[in-house]
Order: sequence, then C-alpha cells, then structure tokens
Amino acid sequence: MKFRVVIALAAAALLSACGINSVPTAEENAKARWADVQANYQRRADLIPNLVNTVKGAAGSEGKILTDVINARSKATSIQLSGDDLTDPAKVEQFQAAQQELGGSLSRLIASVEAYPQLQSQVGFQKLQDQLEGTENRITISIRDYNTAVQAYNTRIRTFPDAVGAKIFYGAKPMTPFQAKAGADVAPTVDFGNSN
Repeated sequence: MKFRVVIALAAAALLSACGINSVPTAEENAKARWADVQANYQRRADLIPNLVNTVKGAAGSEGKILTDVINARSKATSIQLSGDDLTDPAKVEQFQAAQQELGGSLSRLIASVEAYPQLQSQVGFQKLQDQLEGTENRITISIRDYNTAVQAYNTRIRTFPDAVGAKIFYGAKPMTPFQAKAGADVAPTVDFGNSN
C-alpha cells in the first residue's frame, strides 16, 4: 500500500515537471499577446479612413500617397493570422510585410502633411495624428510583449523537463517571433517631386 502511494506521488511529481500544465499555459499566454498585437493593428486600420479623409480635404494634390495608404490598409486588413498560424514562419512574415507596408505609407502621409500648415493647425487632424502615434506606440509595445511570450514558450518546449511533455503530449512546435524588416532602422525618404 505504501509502495503504491510512493509510486503515485513520484509519478505526479514527474508529470508536473514535464510541462503538462506549463506548456499550454505558455502557449496560451503567447496567443493572448498575439491577440493584443492584432487588436492594436485593427485600431490603426480603423483610424486610417478618418485620417485620410481629413488630409484629402486640405491636401488634394497628394493623391498618390493617399491611394497608397488606402491600398496598404486594404491589404493589411485582408491578411488574417490566427494563434494556430504562429508556428508558420511564412504566414507570420506575410502578415508582418503587409503591416510594415501600411506603416511605411502612413509615415509618408504624415511627412507630407508638413507641406500643409493649415492642415496641421486643424484640431481634428491633430487629434487623429496623436491617436495614430499612440497606436503605433501600442503596436510596438504589444509586439515586444508578444516576442517575450514567444521566447518563454519556445524556451519552455525546448528545455528539460518541459520538453518531454511538450513533445509527447502536445507535439509542440516553436512559435515565430515578430521581427523587424531589414532596413527598418532607416527613416523613409519623402520626395514631393520638387527637388532638383
């Protein structure tokens, strides 16, 4: 009888040390952080039509930049990435590329506004620009939090003893972190076609 109790306690200790609970907990945390990233990207996408309409009223000659922003927004919102897709680097890269294209278009739009002092002074535009800037900061923070959660999950499924449970019970695969696009450290060039 005592032998069975000892065996049961030893088995429970071994199972608790092999990722039975910690692996799915870490996975769900990473997926929740990904949901935060998506929510912030959606907030940005929701702000863009208002920003574009405000700029259209005062800066009609910047049609190409506005068209680029509208097209990039459409593309970025059409690519969806679920928590289950986070282990597919190609899908994560496709999503990230679309979001970066939109971010670049927005940077050019905001930079072009400097040519329109009457637009900069409009309270509505200023509020939209502040909201967009705040959203970009939220996106940066949520990506950082997501990458931290992915690092914790990937480390957990690769290290002993959790790696045992991760492979045997869950067939766990590493998640893909969000990475900066090559050249993201270089500011975009803004050209209004008036340089000689």
